[in-house]
Amino acid sequence: MHVLLIHQAFAALDEAGGTRHHEIARYLNSCGHHVTIIASPISYLTGKSQEQWPSVSGDNTPSDGISIFRAYTYSALHRSFVHRVFSFLSFMISSFFIGLKVEDVDLVWGTSPPIFQCLTAWALARLKRVPFLLEIRDLWPAFAIAIGVLRQPALIKASEWLERFLYRHADKVVVNSPGFIEHVQSAGASHVELVPNGADVGMFDPHAEGTDFRLANGFGDKFLALYAGAHGISNDLGTILSAAKILQEDKSDILFVLIGDGKEKPALQDQAKKLSLENLIFIPPEPKNEMPEVLAAADACIAILKPIPLYSTVYPNKVFDYMAAGRPVILAMEGVIREVIEKAGAGISVSPGDPDALANAVKYLAEHPEERAEFGIMGNDYVKKHFNRIDQADKLGQIIEKMVNRNKV
Repeated sequence: MHVLLIHQAFAALDEAGGTRHHEIARYLNSCGHHVTIIASPISYLTGKSQEQWPSVSGDNTPSDGISIFRAYTYSALHRSFVHRVFSFLSFMISSFFIGLKVEDVDLVWGTSPPIFQCLTAWALARLKRVPFLLEIRDLWPAFAIAIGVLRQPALIKASEWLERFLYRHADKVVVNSPGFIEHVQSAGASHVELVPNGADVGMFDPHAEGTDFRLANGFGDKFLALYAGAHGISNDLGTILSAAKILQEDKSDILFVLIGDGKEKPALQDQAKKLSLENLIFIPPEPKNEMPEVLAAADACIAILKPIPLYSTVYPNKVFDYMAAGRPVILAMEGVIREVIEKAGAGISVSPGDPDALANAVKYLAEHPEERAEFGIMGNDYVKKHFNRIDQADKLGQIIEKMVNRNKV
């Protein structure tokens, strides 16, 4: 079976960012399937070109038996919304022409966001007369409208039309959070499956201490409250800065560590300087295969999004990585992911957008090491049972095989 994945923001295990698709592709390959990925040479996390990848279309780099093509992409992800749209459209077009040259494809898999690449996946699937699998990783354009990024009525109308078109024309829609099911069905999706986010539990050692990472950064024995991931508009990292300000004089042994990159990072760094924060530092993003050591160094891990009702539908990947690493989670989010944390007993939930509540949670965990350890153990056990990446990859593999076999009948 040959699967073609169109994914502008694809990140391999030796790159920074979410690696759900590389992990799943590796599993499919281990089962004897061939996966070809058309991706961008521009990192969605940093907005910069990855020097190790050629930026011209048609160059191929094998990775773990997986074929990866890097398609031309206009480099402007971290500029204005208009420039981002140009970036999305450029990839949509260039990936289409590369996809035409990929032979003997049994299924085309498109993943959103950005939603534009899914139009490419649909077109390629129809031209190749194979099934089209549409994966929804967040509710675009609804999220863009909610945070005020997408405002123009004409663009909103066109985006919502495209969303409905893709839902109606997909042979199968896969969502990574149960919170998305109602939305996609109301917008026209009739064949919906849940393959949730999760973690490659074999990648993490919950008993590791991250000694090398602590030594390399001079952290000593400080209590590390760590956030790992994108520094974007949605991530509400200003609340972490405010919490750090609250604790700066009260708890000198606590250090907030923000690791990652994104459009808002320069502004956040300026804000930290204005607040004279000595208990908070920024660290560049690390490749995913280095993250087990990073998370092992943390005493607690923070997951946070802006207090927007629609964000109650999401299953952030980072939460499952935190749990797999055996670290207590401080969750500043509502909704379905809070249900996971509470069922697992994996940490403390606080109201999003509340720096006092966040500061109190960090302080509490710093002062209660035994409870902190228990949260970590419970979270690790829960992820192994319910959110193991191998189990999810196997489920997706079964869905794909049924789609391909049905198409061949």
